[in-house]
Amino acid sequence: MRQAVEAQVLNPQNVRQVLSELMEEVRKSVDQDVDGVEVLKELLGSSWLQSLLKVYEVLQRFLRDSPSPALDYASGLSLQLLIDIRALPGCSEDAKELYRLLRLPHLQALLSAHDTVAQKDYEPALAPIPDELPDEEEATRVVCLVKNKQPLGATIKRNEITGEIFIARVIHGGLADRSGLLHAGDRIIEVNGFPVDGLEPEQVIQVVQARSHGTIMFKVIPMTERAVHNQTMLYVRAMVDYSPQQDPSIPCADAGMSFRKGDVLEIVDQSDALWWQARKLPSSVACAGLVPSSNMLKRKQREFWWSQPYQPHACVQTLSTVEEEEDLMAIDDRCVEADEEAFESEDDDFSSNIEGIYLAGFRRSMRLCRRRAHSVTQASCHTRCSSSCSSALCCPYEEVVRHQRHPEDTHRLLALVGPSSVGVNELRRRLIEMNPAVFFGPIPHTTRAPRGYEESGREYHFTSREVFDNMVYNNRFLEYGEYKGNLYGTSIQSVKDILINGKMCIIDIEPNAIQAVRTHELRAYIIYVKPPPLERLRESRRESLITTNYYINRPFKDEDFQEMEDSARKMETHYGQFFDHVMVNNDLQDSCVQLLTAVTRAQDEPQWVPSGWIRPTPE
Repeated sequence: MRQAVEAQVLNPQNVRQVLSELMEEVRKSVDQDVDGVEVLKELLGSSWLQSLLKVYEVLQRFLRDSPSPALDYASGLSLQLLIDIRALPGCSEDAKELYRLLRLPHLQALLSAHDTVAQKDYEPALAPIPDELPDEEEATRVVCLVKNKQPLGATIKRNEITGEIFIARVIHGGLADRSGLLHAGDRIIEVNGFPVDGLEPEQVIQVVQARSHGTIMFKVIPMTERAVHNQTMLYVRAMVDYSPQQDPSIPCADAGMSFRKGDVLEIVDQSDALWWQARKLPSSVACAGLVPSSNMLKRKQREFWWSQPYQPHACVQTLSTVEEEEDLMAIDDRCVEADEEAFESEDDDFSSNIEGIYLAGFRRSMRLCRRRAHSVTQASCHTRCSSSCSSALCCPYEEVVRHQRHPEDTHRLLALVGPSSVGVNELRRRLIEMNPAVFFGPIPHTTRAPRGYEESGREYHFTSREVFDNMVYNNRFLEYGEYKGNLYGTSIQSVKDILINGKMCIIDIEPNAIQAVRTHELRAYIIYVKPPPLERLRESRRESLITTNYYINRPFKDEDFQEMEDSARKMETHYGQFFDHVMVNNDLQDSCVQLLTAVTRAQDEPQWVPSGWIRPTPE
């Protein structure tokens, strides 16, 4: 290998071949974990070195095959031929024809022009190198970038002491990054011939922006040593809203990228501890934008410019303001009749029977007790939650991965969330009614005594208060609460049993139970059901009744609609980042079709899920 390199250097006809052979040797050394070769490999594979070698090959080819004239005085040779031909005795016809051609005026002019060009020196006239050359002048280079109404993709900063202008950062995917000619730390001396030392960054930007397209020339002094960053691609879900235009601390607002909670971001550069570079997915834009790092966002959560403050303990707050109403929205005659029958029988709960199958979990007492419920996350937020839960509660970014459910894996839990009376429970009931062999609801636990027609394990799991309290203590409930002196709760095991049997489990929960179902075991797919606009609410519920906490059926009032809207707004504000799908319950029949489509998508299509679900953190 060494002999081959030496031979090529002595005869520089294919330097790139030498480089490829050297790269192969470096690759073998990397495979063998030889120290120090990783940096060498990155250097030899850099785009700027490849471009330099191409230029070198072209120059070598020019020196070897340059179009130089055969002689500098062609007109003199022509004159000598004329003299020799005239001196020949008995010239042939060919000699006479050549004599006539050489005497033609246009041929004489062509030979004269040839001599003028051949004798002229076309090499560039370079200024002599001064005897005393500053050290920094040796490193100066001129960088030419061609803009086409696109941003440069770099930010600058000024040394307040010396007034020197430096490249602060190069935006991933931007013009400067793609060129490979400008790097963070390079000092800018001139832009388009204008010296920039002593100028403010805004003035330098004006010089750059003065030319929206065409060539921009930078005279720079490259940074002598550049840090080598081994970037690892990171995908995160934003748990907060962010607007760079409202952030006074961002280095460059124009280079910033806004995002909303729930957006998935591809973090492409984390070399800066305070400001990352990211793209919002899905995105067709090659250039990344500046976003605050996780640590920066934590520090900024309480600042005035925060558009939607993130509540780190929102999981334990009850957002609904409708304290007296249940989740069942009676929007057709059958639902109204069911409510009337329940009212007349003075039962405090009911269940539906479809072809002999009891749809447990639709009981009024279970839903009403949620208004005073204690989410399991209250007691165990710091001891039980997985890494995905804790990061969602405490960090502004949640690391996610793209995951495709394997057909042999258990189904994802389907969790419906929505404000009171929006129709969450009715949608759930109808989905199970469509296919009771596939969709199941978990059977709740209760401490109240069974009625004559009830069987333990069918309508409820009837248990003692001591056993119930022990289950609460051991964090075995997704959510639980008390109603009329009796305890009600949905156990984690009841959900697991449905999923283990290959069925789809669908539940409706309060927002404060979201963290309890977002685990690597249940992998809940959260579907948020929001109310339609106010006019549509009035129209769709004109003939419907709302049932209060005391079994009083009455028509909807404007206050009910307003409370529903307020509750929905609060849910989106505090929990929107956890919603995998959002649907508007504008029409019950259409909403059922939307729900079924969302359920199919949740099981069959790739989803962004917390990385802790795929790579659980050891407890």
